[in-house]
Amino acid sequence: MDNWEGLDAAATRIEDPWYDALASGWGELDGTRAAAAAQQQPQRPDERWRSAADIYVEVQRSPAFQEVRSRYRRFVVPAAVAFLGWYLAYVVAATVAPGLMAVPVAGAVNVAMVAGLGQFLTTFVLTWAYTRHARVHRDRAALDLRWDTQQMTRDVQREAGR
Repeated sequence: MDNWEGLDAAATRIEDPWYDALASGWGELDGTRAAAAAQQQPQRPDERWRSAADIYVEVQRSPAFQEVRSRYRRFVVPAAVAFLGWYLAYVVAATVAPGLMAVPVAGAVNVAMVAGLGQFLTTFVLTWAYTRHARVHRDRAALDLRWDTQQMTRDVQREAGR
């Protein structure tokens, strides 16, 4: 027996802002195995209806969210450019200057091997730096934003239940 049989498909509303609205002509199956009609949010004449999507848009436009995104970009963009530059320099040097890359450093270890191992080392260092930057500069603010967003969503759901 299907647990959803007693539910009215028309009364079900998706409040998740990440829920993809169905395209025209597409629908989810209701209890009769027929496509259910796309749901419209009810309009309340006495108050402005706020959905979870409205809350997420409001939070996205907030100065606190913009600051978190700015801090993220200030770290990620220069780090990605530097790492990509270092990687491309290694590839170009291996292609253009094979004599330089073949210079022995210690025994059978040459410049190419040291630079290749340096690629691995910089990957680990960059990962550590990213996680530290996130923990120190963004995580607390992002958690505060998440908490505020969830609280606003709960308030809207509570008001809708009135």
